[in-house]
Amino acid sequence: MAAVFVLSAACTTPPSGPTGGPTRVEVLGTVPHDTGAFTQGLELVDGVLYEGTGLEGQSSLRRLDPSTGEVEQRVDLPEPLFGEGITVVDDRIWQLTWRDGVAIERDRDTLEEVRRVTYEGEGWGLCRDGGRLVMSDGTDELAFRDPTSFAETGTVAVRRDGQPVPLLNELECVDGQVWANVWQTDEVVRIDPANGQVTATVDLSGLRPADVPKTDVLNGIAAVPGTDEFLVTGKNWPTIFRVRFTR
Repeated sequence: MAAVFVLSAACTTPPSGPTGGPTRVEVLGTVPHDTGAFTQGLELVDGVLYEGTGLEGQSSLRRLDPSTGEVEQRVDLPEPLFGEGITVVDDRIWQLTWRDGVAIERDRDTLEEVRRVTYEGEGWGLCRDGGRLVMSDGTDELAFRDPTSFAETGTVAVRRDGQPVPLLNELECVDGQVWANVWQTDEVVRIDPANGQVTATVDLSGLRPADVPKTDVLNGIAAVPGTDEFLVTGKNWPTIFRVRFTR
């Protein structure tokens, strides 16, 4: 992914939360993003960028070229399923649905459905943290799940300055920490899954394209393996940004 420009974006008022963690975003490069993609999940594994999209009748799982943004493969979810977060587990991919109470396990090579399992409540974001999965449901809690059975194994309440942080959305697990988009904001937060404490808050409002409406929120965060960089985008945004979070 070639660097196109470099930009530092920060709040005029620093975001609330703990001090000492990153608060700013530095843009290292961009690639095009399909504006028809209502992004719900984003993950980069072995040089392949996987994207889950939502909306009834428009939900899909896609394989993208991370250097060009080109959609190389796509499978659509049958109606009325509403796709949500995704994560790769070895040769499989888990894909959540919003209010359908179904997680779909897919073959990583073909993207085809292997089986479905059910869960209670809503599905929002999903990531793999070592030997477990971490899932959000739009509340201030994260749930831990078995990566094979998808059974829930525990939960943790997320707090920033002692206050609940609700609307946790798309997730990315990296280096034992959980990064989460906060729905209806331009913030991402870093969460310690051991105790649920927010350890950093980064404002990405400077990335929003000028012609993107507020309803098309920031959503989608994928760590770039072997680096301290991330790929981020939003629902129906025209751009995927390669960024680094800085102090």
